[in-house]
Amino acid sequence: MKPKHIIESQQFNVPFITELFASAQRMEKTAAKGGTQDYNNKIMASLFYEPSTRTRFSFETAMHRLGGRILSTENAQEFSSAIRGESLEDTIKVISHFVDAIVLRHNEIGGAKRAAEVSSVPVINAGDGKGGQHPTQALTDLFTIYKEIKTIEGLNIALVGDLAQGRTVRSLAYLLSKYERVKIFFVAPEKLQIHEDICKHLEENEIWFTKENDLRKIIGEVDVVYQTRIEKENLKVTESEYEKIMESFYIDSKMMQKLKQSAIVMHPLPRLKEISPEVDTDKRSAYFRQAQNSIYIRMALLASVMEG
Repeated sequence: MKPKHIIESQQFNVPFITELFASAQRMEKTAAKGGTQDYNNKIMASLFYEPSTRTRFSFETAMHRLGGRILSTENAQEFSSAIRGESLEDTIKVISHFVDAIVLRHNEIGGAKRAAEVSSVPVINAGDGKGGQHPTQALTDLFTIYKEIKTIEGLNIALVGDLAQGRTVRSLAYLLSKYERVKIFFVAPEKLQIHEDICKHLEENEIWFTKENDLRKIIGEVDVVYQTRIEKENLKVTESEYEKIMESFYIDSKMMQKLKQSAIVMHPLPRLKEISPEVDTDKRSAYFRQAQNSIYIRMALLASVMEG
């Protein structure tokens, strides 16, 4: 069954994901022709309580390509009635009478679920809180792996960076747990390692995983390196200490020499000092193609919930 709301990665099964990927591939062809007018009677609310560039523009581009219209606010925490104390629930109850779908980024974990409980139209989670979820990014990431490597089953995948607060890696780990013979390497400084709730979920689903603290040790073993930001503020260290730590996670041309020729490097962006610009032209660097894929996945998701 098609879900009414897109809230968390756990809600999807493999048949739905497979169908979504087929739809996204059709949407890629549609977008290449300039889009469609099939949804010109639909309106999407882009309601972001945190600043965003890529995710908000990606959703809005997707809606434009579908022929729909958009109501948008870039920072609803400051530029909406929330600044006067209006609850999220009241905001959603009102806005859901104006539009056909709501794309919500919220600053609190569980914000999207709260919104879905009171909304009369579909709610799509565009990221909720630090350490929450970002299911549409995870679906984009999985779609990118599928397009680049032609499979997901049996892959060795390194999830790297701030895994404690990274909502993209948490959401992706849940999706990967649905596939056979996947092996996950969680590579992070000790303070930023993946939380036990994800480890418990993987154990329950019999997914092999290990924890590492140095990407250099395992980069030659993996098919996918999924790199994320490591912010100095989250480590609570000095600049010199931060630079020393980053040596274990930094991807440059020397590191790329250790990577399989068939492997890929991904990043949800924006990047800080995790990946050198010198590797952008390497055919295995997939992060800009990954960003492009987000439009097709979000076109497919919007079409799915608005048709439902």
